Amino acid sequence: MTKKYGIALLAAGKGTRLKLDCPKVLAPLLGQNLIDFIFEQIAQLEKKLKLNFQLGVVVGHKAAEVQAYLEKWKSQLDSHLQFCLQDQQLGTAHALQCFLQDKDHLKTDYTLILCGDTPLLTADLLNVMFERLEQAPQLDGLIASFQTAQPHGYGRILRLADHKVAIVEEKEASEEQKKITEVNSGVYLVKTALLEKFVKNINNKNQSGEYYLTDLFEQGNFTAHLFEGSEEFLGVNDQQQLQLARKILLNRKVQQLREQGVYIEDSDSLSLDWQVRIEKGAQIYSQAVLKGKTVIAQGARIGENCYIADSLIGQDCEILPFSHLQQVQVAASCTIGPYARLRPGTQLESKVKIGNFVEVKKSHLHQGVKVSHLSYVGDAEVGEQSNLGCGFITCNYDGQQKHQTQIGKKTFIGSDCQVIAPIKIGDSCFIAAGSTINKNLESGSFAIARSQQENKKGLAAKFLPPRADQD
Repeated sequence: MTKKYGIALLAAGKGTRLKLDCPKVLAPLLGQNLIDFIFEQIAQLEKKLKLNFQLGVVVGHKAAEVQAYLEKWKSQLDSHLQFCLQDQQLGTAHALQCFLQDKDHLKTDYTLILCGDTPLLTADLLNVMFERLEQAPQLDGLIASFQTAQPHGYGRILRLADHKVAIVEEKEASEEQKKITEVNSGVYLVKTALLEKFVKNINNKNQSGEYYLTDLFEQGNFTAHLFEGSEEFLGVNDQQQLQLARKILLNRKVQQLREQGVYIEDSDSLSLDWQVRIEKGAQIYSQAVLKGKTVIAQGARIGENCYIADSLIGQDCEILPFSHLQQVQVAASCTIGPYARLRPGTQLESKVKIGNFVEVKKSHLHQGVKVSHLSYVGDAEVGEQSNLGCGFITCNYDGQQKHQTQIGKKTFIGSDCQVIAPIKIGDSCFIAAGSTINKNLESGSFAIARSQQENKKGLAAKFLPPRADQD
């Protein structure tokens, strides 16, 4: 394509009906914010069309907050991203007036107009509009429309003579016009020169006192492209619509994963953020919660009721039910849980076993380490093939600072042991059960630290209460 294209992304709304303490376009959705989804599709559209857009985001309510959040997209898009301020939200045409105050946006041939609260739009759908316009260069622009059995609230598409169209808003429509089921989606592709001319002269002489962009379509040669589905055009105005968008997006992602060979036992109970990656052959069971930028590698199995956030789970790992992992890296063939907790900064090499009711924090466990049950490992490095027995504790905090524990290779630590950090324990050491260790051990050392046991014959009765069946 030789023409130059701009995008006006309208993101100034307050979102009063959402009842959230954030701008509308920053409403949370599948681990991202509402507006991220439309940006992702713009990025895909760039690649499809091999275009760099002149992209302007119209901000208004809490403009600084929205702009600060969207700065990240400057490095992720090929298009030139700018922000346009709409101090007062006086309608869509007023938003375009603010957009066109930036002279760079007047240098394009066509402007694609989008809303920041439409997370279900796809690059494929937008691409259809560009293709249609290429086929009909005599047009001043296109309106994306769809059919709905519940048209209330939408602008109606009026099909006029010579294949032209107009849009009448709900508040301005006659009773006969309100029966029309073809409605305006709010997505337009318009000649920039005509848009500029129109917004200079727009008035607000209507029931709402707003500056309607839809009045533009009476000024030129426009047609409406009727799309088969309506789902993609869902605008999020309240939390019910936000939940519906979440459900649709989640279904799309689950369908895609299943087609790629991922086993998902129960999609209805799955909580899955948009950026989570799951590889072919992985298995995800009921009630799993996968958050952030988590990656689940090929052959991994995530058991029931597991919570995993911003973590890397290696090939053929098994995460047993009710385990909680956050910001951790787990190499191949590890077994974790059930009821294990891995806290931020934890790194497990291959074939590590973390058992039930074990907590690991900011520690590096090398290949083949076993911590089978009821233990706490914090601020530690544990060498390969070492075994930490039941009830093991790294005493890493002295009330003011955290201290490091270093345990070498092939060391065995018995049940109910504590090591008081900072401490270094060498390779192939043996620490007897019930010991509290506060001195460094050289490799090959045996350590036992218990008080001496004394047996007093017959003295137990002094400490035991009388039994009910005894006098």
